Amino acid sequence: MQLTPRSKFLMLIAVFVVPVVAAYLAYFGWRPAGHTNYGDLVAVTPLQQTAGLKHDGTSFDLGTLRGKWLMVHVGPADCDARCAQQLYLMRQTRIAQGKEQSRIERVWVLTDNGAVDPALLEAHAGLHAWRPDEATFAEQFPASDDRAGHIYLVDPLGNLMLRFPAEPDPKRMMKDLKLLLKASQIG
Repeated sequence: MQLTPRSKFLMLIAVFVVPVVAAYLAYFGWRPAGHTNYGDLVAVTPLQQTAGLKHDGTSFDLGTLRGKWLMVHVGPADCDARCAQQLYLMRQTRIAQGKEQSRIERVWVLTDNGAVDPALLEAHAGLHAWRPDEATFAEQFPASDDRAGHIYLVDPLGNLMLRFPAEPDPKRMMKDLKLLLKASQIG
């Protein structure tokens, strides 16, 4: 079958016009329905009032953890089952990052003056159980009803940036963190 000159001309025009039309539609008309992150992005804000005490009474400023990603749980020292699950997820998510786990620290912001169970701290080696000097510190972590229900992520520059949903899906949390660590040039 031989093409007529008119057919050749139309095919030549199609070769040049179709990509331009497709690019125009992709740029102005088509928008993907989903997004890639699992956690909720929050207004990026630097953490204020970072001075405080560790669970054992020694002085500690969260500013010393700058340069690391922080996974944060905010809640009372009396750790219930939900709190224990949050701490477990933070530990496992960090471990799942393999060689990148050294870029992540875990922080439990204590919102009361209660004593922390030593056995719990032993089970979560490397966890910073920390009590801020200012009681208003915890108000920096946004939540619709209960801050203790969420795990928060602070970037290496000290900015609160992400909140995982209450009762998060561990695999999706790990994926979010893996993508952030891969994309990040700091921390």
